[in-house]
Order: sequence, then C-alpha cells, then structure tokens
Amino acid sequence: MTAEVSKDQILQALKRVKSPDLQSDIVSQELVSDIYVADGKVIFSITVPADQAEELEPLRQAAEKVVADIPGVESAMVALTAMRKAGSGPAVRPAPSAAQAANVPPPMQAQARAQMGGPAGPQPSGASQQAGVPGVGAIIAVASGKGGVGKSTTAVNLALGLQANGLRVGVLDADIYGPSMPRLLHITGRPEPVSGRVLKPLEGYGLKVMSMGFLVEEETPMIWRGPMVISALTQMLREVQWGELDVLVVDMPPGTGDAQLTMSQQVPLAGAVIVSTPQDLALIDARKGLNMFRRVDVPVLGIVENMSYFLCPSCGERSDIFGHGGAEAEAHRIGVPFLGAVPLHMDIREKSDAGAPVVISSPDSDHAKIYRDIASAVWARVEEERAMGGRQAPNIVVE
Repeated sequence: MTAEVSKDQILQALKRVKSPDLQSDIVSQELVSDIYVADGKVIFSITVPADQAEELEPLRQAAEKVVADIPGVESAMVALTAMRKAGSGPAVRPAPSAAQAANVPPPMQAQARAQMGGPAGPQPSGASQQAGVPGVGAIIAVASGKGGVGKSTTAVNLALGLQANGLRVGVLDADIYGPSMPRLLHITGRPEPVSGRVLKPLEGYGLKVMSMGFLVEEETPMIWRGPMVISALTQMLREVQWGELDVLVVDMPPGTGDAQLTMSQQVPLAGAVIVSTPQDLALIDARKGLNMFRRVDVPVLGIVENMSYFLCPSCGERSDIFGHGGAEAEAHRIGVPFLGAVPLHMDIREKSDAGAPVVISSPDSDHAKIYRDIASAVWARVEEERAMGGRQAPNIVVE
C-alpha cells in the first residue's frame, strides 16, 4: 500500500514554480494555502492579485503539473484565489477568507472579485455575468434554510419525477460538506476525464450526476474554507460534460452562505424550490432561504412541505407529528405557489436509504405520484418564468 503524500512533499515540489514577480517561488512568497490531501488526491489554493488572475492561469497549470507528477498523487486540483492589492506595492499574502476562486470563466471574474471585496473592474451586463452551462436548458435549485428537512430526498425524487414526465435530467450535488447523491442513487465509482480538466458525469437511473462524494471517500471530512468550496462548485458545474439536458437539478447545501450566494449570482437559475417541514422552527429558516433568493432576483418556484403528516402503516390513522399545513399557509401568505405535501412514510425513508428512491422503485405508488405531481408543477412554473422573459443578474457587492 502506497503511503499518503505529505504536505511537505507538495511544498517542496511547488518551490519549482516561480511567483508572479518571477523573483522567487510561490512557496517562499507564502502564496500556497488550504492544502488538502486524501486518497491520492491533492487540492490547494494559490493566492494571486485579483487584477492578474486571468493572466496567471499558466502559473496555476504549472503548479498543478508539478504536484500531479509526484509519485503517489493520482490527481491535483488547484484554485487561484484573488486578493485585494494593497496600494501599488508588491503582492502580499492575504487572509484566505478574503479570497474568491478565480478559475471561473472570465466573464464572471470581475463579479467574483467584487463579491469578495476585491477591485470590481469593468462590470459586464447581467446576461454575460451569468454564462449558462452548454447543453443545459434550465437549472433548478432545491434549497432549505436548515438541514434535516429531507431536502436531498426531495431533490432526487423531484429529478426522477421530471424524468418520468419525459425530460432529460441531471443532478448536481452542491452540498460539498455532506454529499448525499452517491448513496441516494446507489452510485459508486470515479468520474472519468474526457479532455483536459473536463469530467464525464456518472449515471444512476438515467440521471447524469456529479457529486463531491464521487471524488472523496464517504467518511472523509471536507475541511475547507469558502473559496475552496466555491472553486469546487464551479468546476463540478462547468467542467463536466453534461451533454444535452432539459433540466439540471441542483441539490443545494442547507443555509444561506457563500455557496448558496455564489450559485445564485453566477448561475442562470431558472428558479428555486424551497423544502420545509410544517413546524414553526423549520418555517423560520425556510423564510430565510426564500428571502435570499428573492434578494438576488431568483424566481421562487414554490414550497414543498416535507414530512407533512404520518400515516400509520398498520391502522391507516393519520397523525400530524410536526403539525400540518404550515408550509402551505406560509406559501399563501407570501404569495408563492404551494407545490405539494409529502408524507412522513417508512417506504420513502427505506427506499432512499437503500439507494432506490420511491419514484423509480415504486412508480405506481401514491408517494411516487406525489413527487411526479410536484415535478409537473415545478416545470409549469419554469415555463411560466420563461414566458415572462427570465431575469437579469443583480450586481451584489458584499462590503
């Protein structure tokens, strides 16, 4: 068994890469940070001046190559992170939390720098800020204000429901810290490179799928700062050969942090589906997620009430364990569609845990019909938004 590559080995190799001023190397200048090593995969950041990010792409490629050539390294992924340049003096190492992954397509770099506090530079139009994903007709985010409400189970059954209704569907598991799609769809294996940095997505039940769970072991913790998460999301979205899809369903991480804001600003989302349970505590957090999408001008396609009620499998008696109708009442109150109520049922839980979601494993069941109906309602809302002319991306600067 080959020993794990050490961070010292990586740093020694990176000393062969010249710093941007060509007077030293990137290690001596303390430009390397966030080194992550696991299972032969190496991921790290190189901090560069924001206004030089695009022209320093060859530096990123050189660093990636010298690390990939280390015996025992299977693959290397390097993110350029942008910094605010202090005055006109030489670049200095910033706090990593002030960095934004700069290996996004050039039209988005100025916006990313502005978001992370760097010089904004010329701002392109809203349409060019949000370059679409080639071959993908619409991108739908499935989100929640908090974890534990069944968002990923809803996302995968929504995707399968859209597919059952005749659409070509892909799934992006955007939850870097807690990816669920490999287990929910019973997919194992590693994405294969197609050309350069472009990967071929894996497939499960006819869905094209990409997840961080395919790149690291299930029990490996992802101890990353925001810039690395943003870089990984960007690459999983834009450096994957999705092919021709009618819709890409994005299983968002819970909450309203960097990852959610980045996806909302940098991706032309057709809309967002909010998942909540009926009780007041969950609805408070659902409102936060909903308001975030509204703030960045992403259409809210509607709300799904998950774990809405419990039907006893023995006697058929209904129990409203978490209350009932809270999400529906909230949808009516704030003027967004209520997409449907999904019961708390053993079949849904067991089939999800087994990697055989209920829409595909029990297509004639009442539960599968609920998800297909939700999928129909979601797609109808997407087409309504298209008929209204879509949206322009806002220019949000976080001070």
